[in-house]
Amino acid sequence: MTFVAVPEGKKMMATIPKVYVSRQAEIAARFKQVLDSHMDDFLAGRVERMHELKEIADIICLHPGHLSKIIKLATGHHACYFYEQRILLEAKKLLTDPTVPIGAIARKLDYDVSNFTKFFKRFTGLTPSSYRKATAQPAAQTGSSQGG
Repeated sequence: MTFVAVPEGKKMMATIPKVYVSRQAEIAARFKQVLDSHMDDFLAGRVERMHELKEIADIICLHPGHLSKIIKLATGHHACYFYEQRILLEAKKLLTDPTVPIGAIARKLDYDVSNFTKFFKRFTGLTPSSYRKATAQPAAQTGSSQGG
């Protein structure tokens, strides 16, 4: 552990030992790794439901409250942020295929259609159908402009 010498008469805020900071980063990386692996399994149908934070904490062998604090300290975001970002990423990927109904995408991501729409709109500002139309338009426009 490394500590910094403080000149006499000077006050200094407590410093966090480097070993602790690197442990935070290690825990945050492990959390993201477990979450990504679990989400891959969930989306592939190898598991039936998404883990809760407690279950991920159990896998990492930490108390859920401690894990939450460490994730927040190390990343500046709450643990649920990483779930939400991964679900959003998958939703955007799935919405690029116009043949897949939005209801099927919602169910695949463990949402009912109404809550999926609210979730998606909260993060993107668009409903899933509006997002689908907005991302499909550039391809349709380039195809029609080349024909003329």
